Amino acid sequence: MQLVRQNDQYGRRRKRRKGRTRVTAAALTAAAIAPGCAVGGESDGVKPAPGQQRLDAPPARALDSYAHKLRVAQVARAAAAKRWGLAKTPLAAPAAPAKKPRITTRKGFEVKGQAGLPPVFTTIPTKKKIVFLTIDDGAEKDPALLKMMTQLKIPYTAFLSDYLVKEDYGYFKKMQSRGVSLNNHTLNHRYMPGLSYAGQRREICGMQDTIKKRYGKRPELFRPPYGNYNVDTLRAAKSCGIKAVPLWASEAFVDRMEWREWDKDLHPGDIILTHFRGREHWKGTMPDMIRKVMKTVTDKGYAVARLEDYL
Repeated sequence: MQLVRQNDQYGRRRKRRKGRTRVTAAALTAAAIAPGCAVGGESDGVKPAPGQQRLDAPPARALDSYAHKLRVAQVARAAAAKRWGLAKTPLAAPAAPAKKPRITTRKGFEVKGQAGLPPVFTTIPTKKKIVFLTIDDGAEKDPALLKMMTQLKIPYTAFLSDYLVKEDYGYFKKMQSRGVSLNNHTLNHRYMPGLSYAGQRREICGMQDTIKKRYGKRPELFRPPYGNYNVDTLRAAKSCGIKAVPLWASEAFVDRMEWREWDKDLHPGDIILTHFRGREHWKGTMPDMIRKVMKTVTDKGYAVARLEDYL
């Protein structure tokens, strides 16, 4: 009986040792596999086999976090839309393109000798339902506009004239600090074709210098006053460092939209023009004008994107 009990105990000890060995081997295998899966397969110096791609998918937690941030941002935007009197929450623009579209001068907008000069256009070539908002000159300096656009996260581009901006350079500095690009609309808002080449160059290069001095960067975008230009305008603009001349496909007012196209409608990539204006110029405020623009844009299923992301 004693011998039998000893053999039974010996057998049980052998089984326990084998069990521990299997558990240890499994743990070592899992440890060898886990690092490669966690960071893409090369953190341990081992490259993928020929013909295989490295796994670069973000961890599930990162995707969850990103989705959560999107939801939070949309909730905040919806609350801002309600606070600013918008009937609908503005649609979010898609991500900026990895490759920017090729910009050319719109047919019928060319000047003699256009080749080599900055392109003049009213629409960005894209199939996405996006438009671009631009605001000209700088006459009205409404703090409510800064707050509204920041809270709604609506991108826009400013084209400034110094004779108006110099009344309060600080207002546009605040605008720039919120991500708005400040661009060239000449020093004095003159009718450019009525000036000599030298006169046009003074207007454009002078504003380049002013924006560089006040805001730290020379612009690459220029919009001629009234949308009027000739070959000397574009030659002068190029000599001042201008790369592109965006005009517009439609214009927004506080109470209406005006259209360049025959169908009086928005199209993918259209540039919208409006102005820094207040009650002394039209029947409403800058926020009133933005409400008009966003109703038109959102009702038609469009989002406002950042112009500079496509140029």
